[in-house]
Amino acid sequence: MAKVELKGVAKSFGAVRVLDPIDLCVEPGEFVAFVGPSGSGKSTLLRMIAGLESVSEGDVLIGGEEVTFAEPSERGTAMVFQSYALYPHMNVYDNIAFNLRLAKRPKSEIDAQVREAARTLRLEDLLERSPAQLSGGQRQRVAIGRAIVRHPKVFLFDEPLSNLDAALRVQMRLEIARLHREIGATMIYVTHDQVEAMTLADRIVALDDGAIQQTGAPLDLYARPSNRFVAGFIGSPKMNFIPAEVIDGTRAGVGLRLHAGDGTSFGLGALKSAKAGPVSVGVRPEAIRLHIAGGTPPAGTLEIPARVDSVERLGNVTYTYIDVGSDELLTVQSGGDVQLKSGDQALAAIQPESFHVFDAAGKTILSASAAPART
Repeated sequence: MAKVELKGVAKSFGAVRVLDPIDLCVEPGEFVAFVGPSGSGKSTLLRMIAGLESVSEGDVLIGGEEVTFAEPSERGTAMVFQSYALYPHMNVYDNIAFNLRLAKRPKSEIDAQVREAARTLRLEDLLERSPAQLSGGQRQRVAIGRAIVRHPKVFLFDEPLSNLDAALRVQMRLEIARLHREIGATMIYVTHDQVEAMTLADRIVALDDGAIQQTGAPLDLYARPSNRFVAGFIGSPKMNFIPAEVIDGTRAGVGLRLHAGDGTSFGLGALKSAKAGPVSVGVRPEAIRLHIAGGTPPAGTLEIPARVDSVERLGNVTYTYIDVGSDELLTVQSGGDVQLKSGDQALAAIQPESFHVFDAAGKTILSASAAPART
């Protein structure tokens, strides 16, 4: 395992800048996920680390050695792609052994390493099968095995699970997490699926529009997003946003008016100052409680009149989509026993302590539970 350092690494295609200068350090043995929407630059950044994409500016160091202009084969990395890229005419054993044979390793060494990789990935009983006889998850494990036998300094994963169905993705997430625990290698993992990033990574790097928006532990990004993009991207279902405006400020806090329901106004004592003007208030789906109009709301909550648009019942959890007169429907996450149905009138009860507040530029000015925002 080795440290990966990016120092002012940027990428341009002609006059078009696709990645702003990035400084990042991945510690030895760390599992870091690059996450973001399509076009955010995450795969381009990974490919520059691998040497598959040239660097326009800056330096790439792996294990303390500068490899900015080194060939991919000279960097000590192994990459697992979205496509399995297995040789269809070779069985599993030969696919895993292929790179070792190219390197002219002794036959006994090749056999020992292939069988060790197969044991680690639970492929011992599949070594004589062809790729056509394997499931998608088994093929991806073979592709990972081909990387393991190279004993790389750094493993690079480029959306390796995106071709699998939902059940197989869960299984492969567990396999990759177990693999990291067992071999302790440095791993960098690119995905657009924030669930994968949250469940696998020691640290997440959230990218958007070619720039790092926030870096930190998964739950840190969830609880203290640095801006509205991170708040909306991390978390499933995503955070709700309600347009609002700052209406006054006192020594006790700032007054806000929501552009929802009947224009509810309230004070936030934890927010000591904010410029007058538009802001947005974010609230997680699990922080909203619904009750039928005329019922007794939980103490200390704001009440927003709502109409139930639709209800999704998944057994142990229910997602209710409500119209409160703002720009978008709000998502409410609750238990599986919700009695509301489409068209019902209800009240959405929200604790002000659960609010995140973002300024007009999208920067966090207050995180939930009065926690100080991190940038």
